[in-house]
Parts: sequence; C-alpha cells; structure tokens
Amino acid sequence: MDCLVSSSLITVFVRWTWLRAVLHNGWWLVTSLYLVVDANLSAAQIVLIGAVQGIFALACEVPAGVLADTISRKWSLVVSQLLMGTAMLVTGLVTAFPLLLATQVLWGVSWSFASGADVAWITDELEQPERISAVLARAARAQLTGAATGLVGLGALAWATQRDIAIVTAGAAMLLLGLYVALRFTEQRFAPARAARWSASWSIFRGGVALVRRSPELRLIFLATFLINGAADAGGRLAPKQLVDLGLPVAWDPIVWLTGVGVLALVVGAVVLRRVERRLDGERARHSYRVAAMIGLLGMTGVAFAPDAASASAALVIVSGIAVPLTRIIAALWVNARTTSVVRATTHSFLAQAEYLGEVTCGLAIAATASLVSLPIALAASAALFGLTAAVMRRPGAAVEPRAR
Repeated sequence: MDCLVSSSLITVFVRWTWLRAVLHNGWWLVTSLYLVVDANLSAAQIVLIGAVQGIFALACEVPAGVLADTISRKWSLVVSQLLMGTAMLVTGLVTAFPLLLATQVLWGVSWSFASGADVAWITDELEQPERISAVLARAARAQLTGAATGLVGLGALAWATQRDIAIVTAGAAMLLLGLYVALRFTEQRFAPARAARWSASWSIFRGGVALVRRSPELRLIFLATFLINGAADAGGRLAPKQLVDLGLPVAWDPIVWLTGVGVLALVVGAVVLRRVERRLDGERARHSYRVAAMIGLLGMTGVAFAPDAASASAALVIVSGIAVPLTRIIAALWVNARTTSVVRATTHSFLAQAEYLGEVTCGLAIAATASLVSLPIALAASAALFGLTAAVMRRPGAAVEPRAR
C-alpha cells in the first residue's frame, strides 16, 4: 500500500474519531446535567441506568464483534452510528425514568457494534503493524480534542437555547455521521466469511476464546479493565450530581461550569498523551497503567471528600484528564498487540465485555451504596476500585508475548 493511500486511510479514521467525539462527548455533557436537573433523577437511578445499559451491551458485545469479523467491520460501524444517533436524539424528547432508561440502553447497544470494529478496521486496512500504535495514539488525541470541541460547542448551544435542543441536535448530527462512514470508509483488506455464516461465526468466536485462554497477559488486562471501568463509569456518572450538591458558584450557569471542567480535563489529557505516547505499549505499559490507576485513586478520593465544588472539580479533572484516557488507550494497544487479524474485532469485543461487566457489577454495588449510605461514600468506593486496579497490575505477569499480526 503506497504512502498516499495509507495517509488517506489514517486521515479518514482520525477525522471520524474526532467528529464522533465532538458529538458524543458534547451530548453526554448536556445529558448528564439534563438527567439531574430536568429529569430530576436520584443518584441511585443515574448509576442504575449505567448498570442496566451495561447488561444489554454485555449481551450484544461479543455477537456484534463476531458479526464484524464475519460480515463487515465497515457496515458494523454504520449500524452503530444509526443506533447511536437515534438513542441520542430521543433522549432529548423524554424525561420519564423508564423512557430515559430505554434510550440509554439503545445507546449502550450501539457502542457494541463499534467497539473493536473500529480498531480492527484501521489495523487491517492499513496493514502496517509497525505504525498502528502511533495511529491509535493519534486517534486518542483526536478524540480528546474533539471532545473538548464538543463540550464547548454543544455546551454553548445548550446555554443559548435549551438542554433538550442541544441533545436532539447532537443526535441528528450523529445520524448524519453514519453517511460519512458509509461513503468514506473502504473495506479492501477484509474478506467476509464465505462458508455458512453461523459456522464461520462460531469458529471465530471459539478462536477468540482460545486466544484469551492461552494468554495470561490478555486475562490480566481484562481483569484490570473490569475494575477500572466500574470505577470510572460509576464515578463519572455521579460526579455532576456531587458538584451540584456541593453548590456550584451562583454566578455560573451549571452547563458553563461543567463545560469548563470538561474542556480542562480534555486539554490535560491531550497534553499527557502526547508526553507519554512512547510509554503506552511494550514492556512499559504495565507500569504506566498502574501509575494512571493510582492517579485515579487520588483524584476520585478528592471528588468524594472535597469541601466545595471548585476543589471537587479540580480532582475530577485529574480523573477524567489523566487516569481514564491513559488506561483506556493502554488497554486497547495491549489487546491489539496480542491478537490476530481473523479474531481482532472479537477480541476487542471481549475487552468491551470486561468494561460492561465492570459497569454492571460495580455500578450496581455503587448505586446501592449511594442509595443506602451517601453519595460521598459511593464515590469513595469508586476510588477504592482504582486502587484495587493498581494493586492487580503489580502482580508479576507472564513474559512479554510476541506481537500478533
């Protein structure tokens, strides 16, 4: 593949990553406040949404990954965009808890069609294993800058109009982004299964399971992902309510304050990713992951026990800007380096399953804590999960495994 085609593929992939981040993160900023202020959901209901969402996504994740490996990575991404845009749009039209639960479940299911398929698509279409870590790191930075743009843009729209208008607008734009994938993504290196689809799907699934069973390193990162995603998801959902409860400055509209916090976290994340890019895979990945988890422990503890909204916001920046993006990109690189083209999307789906399983089990436990004890103690439980993840990553692992092709 010549340099021009390679550059075009990378540009298309990074641009799509940026655009999706603009819409997804800006939408979630407005939605997180919408759930608290407009829908008036309790802390337990907010975390329960994440847990139920995770249950459905967990059930769909591996079948979606197998279908991506069997039929098409590109069209799996198109389906993801359409479901995601629909869920986002409808969220702004309802306020009842059961209806919001339904929209968030659909939104979670939509991600199951994208997780793994995106990395598998660019890895195989590019067909340059030596460059893929740099490409994924570049995409991760694009995701952060896109997220910052989305926070400012959709946050400003919500401030100037209404939160539901911003939510519906983001959903409609996400639907249109599906056209970008359909028209700009190629799929020349992927060969759909020619045998009976069920037989091929089952074979791919078994191949992915066998790969994981042979790899202590994959099992280790799945365990760490289970723990840290449970901490990050529950803590992230509860953080806006904690800031509101602590009392945001009266001179600031809540959406403006949360936008500022989010943008600062993303800027910090982009800078940190740039500085540590060469330490995100290979033998140094374990140490970098452990350090990021310890940073998450300190930051989430600060969110839990901060005396005011300003100090809680500063602690949230540490969690959202450093701990969460670092652990996620390291996990993706870790898995990508230890799988093969045939089962790449499926193996990434196993990683996503670990994420969703963490959301469900840890989320339900933290939701119960928020309901039965208090919100700060629930956030402290999230902090404890960050610390447990750091301890898990200190375990001696197997020798570094050869990089898969």
